[in-house]
Amino acid sequence: MNKIAFIGATGMLGKPVARELVNAGFTVTALVRDEDKARQLPGSIRCMRGDIRDAAALDALMTGQEGLYISLNLKHSEKKNHFHAETDGLANILTAAKKAGIQRIGFISSLVMRYQGMNNFNWWVFDMKREAVQKVKRSGIPYTIFYPSTFIDNFETTYRMGSRILLAGTSHHKMHFISAADYGKQVARSFQILRNENREYVVQGPEAFTADEAAEEYIRHYKKGKLAISRAPLGLLRLMARFSQKMDYGVNIIEALNNYPERFEAQNTWNELGKPMTTIRSFAENN
Repeated sequence: MNKIAFIGATGMLGKPVARELVNAGFTVTALVRDEDKARQLPGSIRCMRGDIRDAAALDALMTGQEGLYISLNLKHSEKKNHFHAETDGLANILTAAKKAGIQRIGFISSLVMRYQGMNNFNWWVFDMKREAVQKVKRSGIPYTIFYPSTFIDNFETTYRMGSRILLAGTSHHKMHFISAADYGKQVARSFQILRNENREYVVQGPEAFTADEAAEEYIRHYKKGKLAISRAPLGLLRLMARFSQKMDYGVNIIEALNNYPERFEAQNTWNELGKPMTTIRSFAENN
């Protein structure tokens, strides 16, 4: 397998995977909406403009391709009755993939969605993510589904506001932080070694920290300036979430991350796809 179609290549978790696929020697064709973001991808990636709502664009993307990697996400402003890339868009993608004779699908899901149903937690977003996994499994196309823990890269994006690292509530359990680049290497390896078999991989990094410990470790080794932690009480955020869909998303994902009892499950992933080497310290020192 050499030719891979990529949906979601310009996202925070898409770009590192796209780079690692190219580094591994794959020929990558990406469906993109934003031409400015597309310019941040490796120059060897062929970019086709289009949208996952557009069946013709999906057909054009997948014509002549062998593999397909899918990295979709929910906009934090989306409501339950909106069009969702991870379910509605995914249905369009899978239809085009079957039509084109795609031989293998790689799909990024979520580890923390397992928190659904624990401590009476019930969030429609996690139901949607479960539905997406089932759609991939029912597609009839050999698949690899990845369930990653928390990404170190969030300290440069989601958790960061200027010189502040933003935390909320109390992180009760350690998470095995993984870098997106290391994850990308595992994705590339999966396309190299897997054929017709179906695989599901938990994706975890070499170290485990609570959110507070991870933030302190990142700040301790960050070289480009002085950072500090800002904390917000989750109760206050819940009040604000009544008036903001984006805040509602944030409150729910924080509650899940703070309370999901993550345990190490990635030994098989490391054995088959390679052990991730990036620590929070090395990430902070080199980014």
